[in-house]
Amino acid sequence: MQIGQVIRKYRKSKDMTQEEMANRLGVTAPAVNKWENGNSLPDITMLAPIARLLGISLDTLLTFQGDLTDEEVNDLIKILNRKLETEEFEEAFQWARRQMEQYPDCEHLLLWMSVELMGYQWCGFQGKGHDTYFLSVLQRLLGSGEETIRTTAAECLYNYYMQQEKYDRAETYLSYFSVQSPERKRKEALLYARTGRVEEAYRSYEELLFSESQILQIVFSSMMSMRLKEQDLEKAAYLAEKRVQLVRLFEMGRYQEDSIRLEMAQAQEDIEGTIHWAKEMTADLEEIAAFRDAPLYGHMAFREVSDEFRQKMQERLDALFQEKDSFEYMKGNERWENFLKDREK
Repeated sequence: MQIGQVIRKYRKSKDMTQEEMANRLGVTAPAVNKWENGNSLPDITMLAPIARLLGISLDTLLTFQGDLTDEEVNDLIKILNRKLETEEFEEAFQWARRQMEQYPDCEHLLLWMSVELMGYQWCGFQGKGHDTYFLSVLQRLLGSGEETIRTTAAECLYNYYMQQEKYDRAETYLSYFSVQSPERKRKEALLYARTGRVEEAYRSYEELLFSESQILQIVFSSMMSMRLKEQDLEKAAYLAEKRVQLVRLFEMGRYQEDSIRLEMAQAQEDIEGTIHWAKEMTADLEEIAAFRDAPLYGHMAFREVSDEFRQKMQERLDALFQEKDSFEYMKGNERWENFLKDREK
């Protein structure tokens, strides 16, 4: 805030009128009014008395370049948008630049004004020749202590250099995104495709598909579990079908599909379904890593599935079938008992 805004803020916080403040400082009410409206500045000899009267430090009073609240930033962005719609770009840019130079430590203001102005240029409207200024602002914001600001600035810089076909420069900004970030994978794939690294582009896209498939399964599984706790079997069955469709779409193999079917059969205490899908899971155990051979992931390298791993999965599966609490409703069923005995052999 400017000094006038600081004076107004703290004067009002003390429920003091401009006249009261003027009387206590030995100046006129219009002088206080001019300070607050930014039409003039207090004499240097008045600064200490003003600070004491308002109960603030000189540092606070002199915060010409202090931070802005989110609301204040939003208000300035709205003004900028109106100016872009009603004025020449150069006029709007110069106004925005003055705001940014007035509050050089307000990272949110610097970021979003740069984003708005650069976006206006990129969309083919008016205004060219200010790239150096915007790039310097964004480059500075890469050192922000706030992750959102860093990544948004990096994204703007990445997009700018991709548009300029300066791919080596664009690639340097990928390091500002988490290695696990889907957005980083997407940007990597696009950059690789543009620079002729086709195999790497396919691999990045496939890795993105694979990781997103796992996230989607977790989401649908969690939603299904919530429905089961609510004893809403109809909606749980609907979500189970969605999970099956995802397994097929992402080529995860029949074993994964069988496990979803068995989970739903348990929830419904479906004896015939339980026997059927338990047998199917056992038969399809060899396909537990079917995705390794799926064309969808042809450029990814997966670890070999060892016999030891398959053996452990078989043991876990047998242990699952033996859980009395999970399969209490199957107790006494001759076919189920025979199935369990066969598994013990």
